[in-house]
Amino acid sequence: MTFKLPELKYSYEALEPYIDALTMETHYSKHHKGYVDNLNKALEGNSKFQEMSIDEILKSLDQLPEEIRTAVRNNGGGHYNHTLFWQIMSPEGGGKPEGELANKIDEDLGGFDKFKEEFKKAALGQFGSGWAWLVLNNGKLEIVSTPNQDNPISEGKFPILGIDVWEHAYYLKYKNLRADYIDAWWNIVDWNKVSEIFNKIR
Repeated sequence: MTFKLPELKYSYEALEPYIDALTMETHYSKHHKGYVDNLNKALEGNSKFQEMSIDEILKSLDQLPEEIRTAVRNNGGGHYNHTLFWQIMSPEGGGKPEGELANKIDEDLGGFDKFKEEFKKAALGQFGSGWAWLVLNNGKLEIVSTPNQDNPISEGKFPILGIDVWEHAYYLKYKNLRADYIDAWWNIVDWNKVSEIFNKIR
């Protein structure tokens, strides 16, 4: 299997004013493409892993040959993370989750407002580059953060929502104001898609 850059379901400018077109284009066509290209390069000649899905690879990092493990962890994680990131954003996003996901957030995280507050803390508290996540872990929703391009799926947790807090995700528009980027980002979260992911794995 050769991993490929997934097609965006919206244009580069579609998420403005919350994410600007230049950031979207650079993030998608340079950064994400780089992860895909480097992942394919790292897996050359390793047919066992080339035949696996990216989910399966990230769940099996300890089985990778040591000489490619770091490259696959970084670039495979980058590919997986960004593929999810593009999916859970939409020009028609914003608002609140409904249905089973809303009920689960109330039950496990103390309500939507409390969830947003704790999620922002996780995103702001990630020192340097990384991500904040809403994950399902043993049937319960949790908020976690990971450094670099690591993903909770490698720890047996299932991400349903994630925000990229690498500087390349926001610096052109927000400069060093990560908190402003996080606050704006809620306006483009596609809760229908997040609920769809949640309902598939719960």
